[in-house]
Amino acid sequence: MRAVIQRVRYARVRVAERPVAAIGTGLLVLLGIAHGDDADTADRLAHKIARLRIFDDEQGRMNLDSAAVGGEFLVVSQFTLLADTRRGHRPSFTAAAPPAVAVVLYERFMDRLRAAGARVAAGQFGAHMQVELLNDGPVTLVMDEPAASPPPRP
Repeated sequence: MRAVIQRVRYARVRVAERPVAAIGTGLLVLLGIAHGDDADTADRLAHKIARLRIFDDEQGRMNLDSAAVGGEFLVVSQFTLLADTRRGHRPSFTAAAPPAVAVVLYERFMDRLRAAGARVAAGQFGAHMQVELLNDGPVTLVMDEPAASPPPRP
């Protein structure tokens, strides 16, 4: 799984010019789900992001997590994060999980954030979306959570 996390003052998602979801202060999470990702991968990444300390404390240091500032999450599925651009001029998306697998892991990821006490809003899986945001900082991180390794051979 790959996530691009942006600390935002606000973020909004529209589909066909209609509002779908919006948050105030918090984190916009663009989430790419790869072949081989599973429930454990989603759980680990959600756990890390829920506790990610990228909000400023009283001294101006990035030392607080979302919960400490009353932050919200807006999670948007984005298979293009798995693009392979090494060859030619047209990206390949073969590393992205098929939609039937990705939607289940996308929902699980958000469920784990909610289980951690977060308020979570979501984009519309598989839709062409318009995402509007005001990046705060700007603070943008890229996180990769590899799928679990296969068991060792005997």
